[in-house]
Amino acid sequence: MNQKNTATKATLPEIMAPAGGRDSFLAAMAAGADAVYLGLKHFSARMQASNFSTSELARLANLAHDRGSKVYVAMNTLVKPGDEDAAGRLLDRAARTVQPDALIVQDPAMFLLARQTGFQGELHLSTLSNLSHPAGLKIARDMGANRVVIPRELSLDEARDMAQACPDDLDLEIFVHGALCYSVSGRCWWSSYMGGKSGLRGRCVQPCRRLYRHGRDEQGRRAFSCLDLSLDVLTKPLLDIPRITAWKIEGRKKGPHYVYYTVKAYRLLRDHPKDAQAKKDALSLLEQSLGRPSTHSVFLPQRAFAPVQPDKDTGSGLFVGPVRTQNRRPYLKPRQDLLPGDLLRIGYEDEAGHRVLPVRKRIPKGGRLDIVSGRGKTPDQGMRVFLIDRREPGLMRELRDQEKKLASIPETAPVESDFAPTLPRPCPTPATGRHIRLLRVPPKGKIHDRTGLWLEERLVGSIPKTLGKRVWWWLPPVIWPNEEEHWAGLVRQALEKGGRTFVLNAPWQKALIPEGSARLLAGPFCNIANAMAVQVLADQGFAGAFVSPELSRDEFLQLPKQSPLPLGIVLKGLWPLGLSRVLGQGVKTGETYKSPKGEGCWVKPLGQNYWIYPDWELDLSSEAKTLERAGYAWLLDIREHFPKKVRPSNRSSKFNWDLTLL
Repeated sequence: MNQKNTATKATLPEIMAPAGGRDSFLAAMAAGADAVYLGLKHFSARMQASNFSTSELARLANLAHDRGSKVYVAMNTLVKPGDEDAAGRLLDRAARTVQPDALIVQDPAMFLLARQTGFQGELHLSTLSNLSHPAGLKIARDMGANRVVIPRELSLDEARDMAQACPDDLDLEIFVHGALCYSVSGRCWWSSYMGGKSGLRGRCVQPCRRLYRHGRDEQGRRAFSCLDLSLDVLTKPLLDIPRITAWKIEGRKKGPHYVYYTVKAYRLLRDHPKDAQAKKDALSLLEQSLGRPSTHSVFLPQRAFAPVQPDKDTGSGLFVGPVRTQNRRPYLKPRQDLLPGDLLRIGYEDEAGHRVLPVRKRIPKGGRLDIVSGRGKTPDQGMRVFLIDRREPGLMRELRDQEKKLASIPETAPVESDFAPTLPRPCPTPATGRHIRLLRVPPKGKIHDRTGLWLEERLVGSIPKTLGKRVWWWLPPVIWPNEEEHWAGLVRQALEKGGRTFVLNAPWQKALIPEGSARLLAGPFCNIANAMAVQVLADQGFAGAFVSPELSRDEFLQLPKQSPLPLGIVLKGLWPLGLSRVLGQGVKTGETYKSPKGEGCWVKPLGQNYWIYPDWELDLSSEAKTLERAGYAWLLDIREHFPKKVRPSNRSSKFNWDLTLL
């Protein structure tokens, strides 16, 4: 009997709770989470969360392990040149004090660092790594991953396809609830391009959630701001997919109230999938969790919803009323009781007068809460106010119970680490400065060696077999499960035309190239930014890599001296702000949308994706000689055409060349 119960329990997916701080961690424990994922003070993709020191987390991890819950530490940022020492020492300290069950990683360098430090836990590949098609799962397993977090943009059928292709010694994790990004994870440079706050470094300022003006619309609409994902009752069919072993709740910037209510809800949906009352109770809990309005998004392809609906309120939290004014003094008449310790958010982050306001005393429904003036502009009448976290008595009692349990666990003394990573041996300095054009239309006249063409059927068909060997064929940044065979077929056609070099824009696309049939280069969309990541690619058979365009001047110039493979760099051209699988309601492709700061962008449909471009180019042409001297083998010019209705800006950008990438 015990064996049968154990086997049944083992097939249930674990409920993974987010924790951005101590109270949220304790709330996850109180709600019965099977696992908690969180970040340390550095190298976490949610740097705006409070996050944890290793000594603080060690006690909390002991609390979790005592009750049978797992702890996963997210070290899932891009690793810059020079970061390897700090990342390795932090990993080493965490391994010895926290002893996490797994690390969640984005950068391939973390696989090497984990091995060098002797880390004994699992390695989970973050959704930021953009493993989006089934054949790539084997490549991730060979690289050292134990679990892959699949994209939020997948439908139920595509999740099944991923599971069916999953190797026996690899698991999958799926998001079931929480914020949606407009861009595909790992394919967004919007915040970074607008000023160095990189989402791949955990510092996204969410420019997609701003107001954007189009045409004669002076007020603007939140044309790219997504609703939250909530699979709620649609999680039931996931229980029949054995390789999906974890249901993940997004929200490391959320408070304990959200964590407690969402974990409770998804435990009910998992444990009692056929119980109508349990479903009703779970939906009630989710309604009270203080998230944004939610959507199933594209999870059911036969009943897909656009996750971007500008006419709906996309503010996080429960709307409790508008700001009112009396004698120019702002106040709120809440539509429900407010409790001491509640947090209110006044307005949106891009509105003047926005602030977060703690509630100091109980305010009854319909009572008056004066909004004390703080720094910055006084909130205007009509600004919307949201309840974003609260401390109701029942939750506070449960948190106090967890605090008592935590108090019985001895404190863990901080430990030092003298870990020093073994960096790869640099390759001999290659021939430098070869200029390459990347085109979407065949070039007029002669096709030169290293002419770059996007791998498209019309282009493959138009190239004579005698010239095919000169072309560098570029695969797209994202390939979805339902188009994997299409791209594999185009690869075969290119090989038949004599193709010898393929530029892959995700390492997992290696699975689409017959073994030993071609030379493989990693494209700039792979987000490669350090020598250890290049070494992982070299171990996988890559012959070179184009580095991430996000780096700053000193980082760009440092990397070729350390790299074990020849490197290329994006010198000039239209670099996308992001790629999305969805188009917001009312958004017109090929037309300009402008932010409040006058930053223009436009959308171009390509295959199943929508590319969001700025109306000005990346241009490092003035630094070409410097980059050649630094040792870059290839300088890339990306040729894209502006639509007729988009007027290019008279500016250009050096991206983060003159900035410090935080």
